[in-house]
Amino acid sequence: MRNKIRMVFVVSLLGLSMFLFGCGDNKGQNEIDKIKERGVVRIGVFSDKAPFGYINNKGKFDGFDIYIAKRLAKDLLGDSQKVEFIPVDAAARVEALRSNRVDILMANFTKTEERARVVDFAKPYMKVGLGVVSKDGIIKNVKELEGKVLIVDKGTTADFYFSKNHPEIKLLKFEQNSEAFLALKQGRAKALAHDNTLLFAWAKENKGFKVGIMALGDVEVIAPAVKKGNNNLLNWLNNEIDKLTKDGFMKEAYDATLRPIYGDEIKAESVIFN
Repeated sequence: MRNKIRMVFVVSLLGLSMFLFGCGDNKGQNEIDKIKERGVVRIGVFSDKAPFGYINNKGKFDGFDIYIAKRLAKDLLGDSQKVEFIPVDAAARVEALRSNRVDILMANFTKTEERARVVDFAKPYMKVGLGVVSKDGIIKNVKELEGKVLIVDKGTTADFYFSKNHPEIKLLKFEQNSEAFLALKQGRAKALAHDNTLLFAWAKENKGFKVGIMALGDVEVIAPAVKKGNNNLLNWLNNEIDKLTKDGFMKEAYDATLRPIYGDEIKAESVIFN
């Protein structure tokens, strides 16, 4: 009887070991092989943040991030069309990676210490600062916002910055860029804070609005991100970003999507790495 109990115990331990080993294998599977087996790379992007990620008048994803994402698909899978664009909200970007909804995040994602604790950032491809846009550019410094309402998108760098550094400013938060900018046009707040690279473009297309505060805080960077611990895909992305930067592709992407918006007022080197 004692031998039988010992045998059952050993078999149980063996089964548990095999189960744990198998789970480890699944977790450690090569993500690039998974993508190639699927035949499409899933990239999280914005659908309402022109000129970086948006739906154009033909119903297609377009913009700077989209231009680069298609090149990633081409270099990874041999075809720029082998990409599935997954629209994400600013506040849900991290969860999109954690839940395996996307393989790569290209949703104009600013690298911060807080975010780097929960996702892995690849090398950056853009520079960015915070700006504030208002009617006729009337808001020219942060002190002028004291006691007033400022619009931000939930989960963005602007949200974090003002929540932490300026509790005296009342924030009106939205999930979508389109909702936020509409609220500004409707006069529901005195100003709106967002990435200055976005505000420069938006103000040029919306008469009567100006970026009165051009830059707040430190210049930061925007980079692709992958799920924490996905090292093989991260390494591939790092090499890819290096190659595309050195080969002049990032400048090509800028000229195709951002220069027509910015014109000569904004220099490419102030926005991209080249």
